[in-house]
Amino acid sequence: MNIFKTAVLLTLLTLLFIWIGGMLGGRNGMMVAFMFAIVMNFITYWFSDKIVLMMYKAQPAKEEEVPAVYRIVRDIAAKAKLPMPKIYIIPIQTPNAFATGRGPNHAVVAVTDGILRLLNEEELEGVLAHEMAHVKNRDILIATIVATFAGAIYMLANMARWSMMFGGRSRDRGSANMIAIIVIAIVAPVAAMLIQLAISRSEEYRADERGARFTGKPMGLANALKKLQAGVKQTPMQGANPTTAHMFIVNPFKGKDFAALFSTHPPTDRRVQRLEALVGKI
Repeated sequence: MNIFKTAVLLTLLTLLFIWIGGMLGGRNGMMVAFMFAIVMNFITYWFSDKIVLMMYKAQPAKEEEVPAVYRIVRDIAAKAKLPMPKIYIIPIQTPNAFATGRGPNHAVVAVTDGILRLLNEEELEGVLAHEMAHVKNRDILIATIVATFAGAIYMLANMARWSMMFGGRSRDRGSANMIAIIVIAIVAPVAAMLIQLAISRSEEYRADERGARFTGKPMGLANALKKLQAGVKQTPMQGANPTTAHMFIVNPFKGKDFAALFSTHPPTDRRVQRLEALVGKI
């Protein structure tokens, strides 16, 4: 199913690029956008995980540096019948984690310094099992593709906004072209956000449940989520790219009130309730 979803997602994002190209440059713009989308498809499939890891300055971790992480992940990988993923450390104090890669044979689990300081071993096990569930469910490719394409879409929207600011009064600029630029500046980031929301929320629930089944300790993850929510509020991620927010186990931004409605993650309280309901059943 996720292979099918990946194909559909790449198709939809390609069509979105073609539409934007057509709005800006007519038929020639559509052709340029199509070629750009083909290049993006290639890059996102083969290199998007590396791009995200570089974005957060994640570094490969040796087993002697984080023995508990290696031990836990190795045990979960055996239970889940998965290859051992690579382990990376993100040098920031915000407590969080994510998984990325093209698939189970090319997976990476990345954790921040902050999460290693905050959680006890049972809670860390719950988090790592959640990330391994994403690997097992083949969510990681979709999540990384969405992050890369959403970043490109936001870039186009920003270009449109700068064009309005510095070229909007040009006499040789047609009114139709200006309308197209305004539409792109507004619609493109909304489309990117909606794609993130559609992809990530249901996947988080599935990964929570499957991860809890890997460990047999749903309260480990439930307690971890409570600590992580409080930790992110206290130390929100500085300089994080909004297009990658859906990849983390909890939203790395300090969202509340109206902004929480558009969070890439389900409400933490609801996730905890669902995990609590699994106690004694797995």
